[in-house]
Amino acid sequence: MKKIIVPVDFSEQSEYAMKVAVSLSKKYGAEIFALHMLELNQAMITSSEGYHPEQMVFLIKLAEKRFDDFLQKPFLKDVKVTPIIKHYKVFSEVNEIAKKHEADLVVMGSHGADGLSEIFIGSNAEKVVRTSDIPVIVVKEEMTDFKIDRFVFACDFELENLSAFARAKQFAKLFNAELNLVYVNTPGDSFLSSADAYKRINKFLHEAKSTDEVSIHNDYTVESGVINYSENNGADAIGIPTHGRRGLAHFFMGSIGEDIANHSKVPVITFKIGDEQ
Repeated sequence: MKKIIVPVDFSEQSEYAMKVAVSLSKKYGAEIFALHMLELNQAMITSSEGYHPEQMVFLIKLAEKRFDDFLQKPFLKDVKVTPIIKHYKVFSEVNEIAKKHEADLVVMGSHGADGLSEIFIGSNAEKVVRTSDIPVIVVKEEMTDFKIDRFVFACDFELENLSAFARAKQFAKLFNAELNLVYVNTPGDSFLSSADAYKRINKFLHEAKSTDEVSIHNDYTVESGVINYSENNGADAIGIPTHGRRGLAHFFMGSIGEDIANHSKVPVITFKIGDEQ
């Protein structure tokens, strides 16, 4: 792990994310790219009427000053941090910046049960996840010494998840973490008998050339199943697949993937399915 991107909005949660990145930086010698997206009204940027250039300059300078103050925090001492300011919000730029700098990871903050909306307003957090080709860690609480000894990866073991599974295995190997794989079986149309579930899982593991074992956890919902299994097994992080433009919704149906990120007490890492842009 050589390069980490941390979106910063000066909130407490982005500070939590930065502390996780610092912990990783010190362990792996990684450079941190602190990214701030200046929240200027798009009309202020594009319109020639009603706005004065000096107003834009003032707002930009103010953001730059706050950014500089943020990067002077004591916990950032002795860590290489490269600041990046974008003067408008285009969330696919996070992925573009990751590609440009060949980053390995994005670490971003979230307000827990209030949703991913506080730092990236509305559905913008999902937009970052959706467009990111590299893993994204969602952090909600302060973690001064971030480590992953036990890592749970949950998916439905359909073959389209092979690439996300491969990335999750690489992630676990990087952290020298124990990898626990889980399939959550729920009542209703998605229910599988044990025989059918293991048939699907064994086919997946064969294609993945993997000898890993998979646990089948029965629960009322996928969200509760993933979280309950992870808590019962003392997981330090939860991995889930995400499907490019369709975001977290593909495997987890609706907002379940986002709910897992919101309600989990441990960080959630998303891994992109396939190579779609």
